[in-house]
Amino acid sequence: MQPGCSSKPRGSVPLGFALFFALEQFLHWHHCHRASADCKKPLTHLILLGDGLHNFLGGLGVAGVFLIDVRLGITAWLAAAAHEVPQELGDFGVLIHGGWKRTSALLFNFLSGATFLLGALVTYAASKTIDVGFLVPFAAGNFLYIGASDLVPEVNKHRSVPTSVVHFVAFTAGLALLWWLRRALGA
Repeated sequence: MQPGCSSKPRGSVPLGFALFFALEQFLHWHHCHRASADCKKPLTHLILLGDGLHNFLGGLGVAGVFLIDVRLGITAWLAAAAHEVPQELGDFGVLIHGGWKRTSALLFNFLSGATFLLGALVTYAASKTIDVGFLVPFAAGNFLYIGASDLVPEVNKHRSVPTSVVHFVAFTAGLALLWWLRRALGA
């Protein structure tokens, strides 16, 4: 473990959970009250802004994991990359649908993705002077909130047995992949 990076949570998991809960409450309260045609164009800018923030925070968290243990950092980075590929493709599609030219959509989507590296560099620089160990449990709280508030309710909307089996198999395959990565990396 690097200096400036402890692995003690110190309440960061509940803080990460609560912060994302508050952010989502604010966003639900502060939604657009105009006709939907007026709200569509700003959506593309919000996608870029939100994705840039999302990637920056991901960079903070993954860099924090690397500072604790390189093997765990590799696992966290692989998980983030597996999530980001479909996420960025979806964002690109939203930008194109929102009227952006392909080259502009690609450039700005790339720039919002580059904030991941910026977040990682900020974490690394900050670790030289402060303990950034809180970032990992803080990020865990964020992910727990997203899973509890968005993913689980969405998965539970489907009542058919085949769909439920697919969801369960996908979930257990993800756990198996993480277990395999842990074993392969000797963590």
